[in-house]
Amino acid sequence: MTTSLQRRLLVAIVAAVALGAGAYVALQRSATPKAAVAPAAVAALMNLSLPDASGKEQRLDQWRGKVVVVNFWATWCAPCREEMPEFIRAQKEYGDKGVQFIGIAVDQADKVQQYVAEIGLNYPALVAGMSAMELSKSLGNDLMALPFTVVLDRSGSVAHTQLGILKPDKLASLIKSLL
Repeated sequence: MTTSLQRRLLVAIVAAVALGAGAYVALQRSATPKAAVAPAAVAALMNLSLPDASGKEQRLDQWRGKVVVVNFWATWCAPCREEMPEFIRAQKEYGDKGVQFIGIAVDQADKVQQYVAEIGLNYPALVAGMSAMELSKSLGNDLMALPFTVVLDRSGSVAHTQLGILKPDKLASLIKSLL
């Protein structure tokens, strides 16, 4: 192997390790402090009207007064797909106690409709396409990555934001503290 090729290979390896380390640190620091989310961003979220998987317009403000868990996701996002069964389970367990999960898909309606049917989703899947990424950014998703979850308390204030998978124990703890 030539010295030039060895150097390029070494640079590529160092770059890959640095990128991985940066992503790891970002995910470890993924929860956004409540104060970092502007009230105007939450108001914009709650005043939003989006079509659900069947095409019917849904206003998010219909769930005011509940603990609202808004998850930005996509059918092509493996971590999103990984956490959704837990959200289905939690909606079933806590829904009658005043908790409402809402999925906002960064995807196409036909793909969302197919996936919703495939997994038996028991909460609304709203379709926003790529415009959802700007909305998620205003709510603290500075990396504009998926999945991204915002948990609102009954008064509509941000209780928690999470970039990356919201682990089941953390989700249960959050919900129980807000009931």
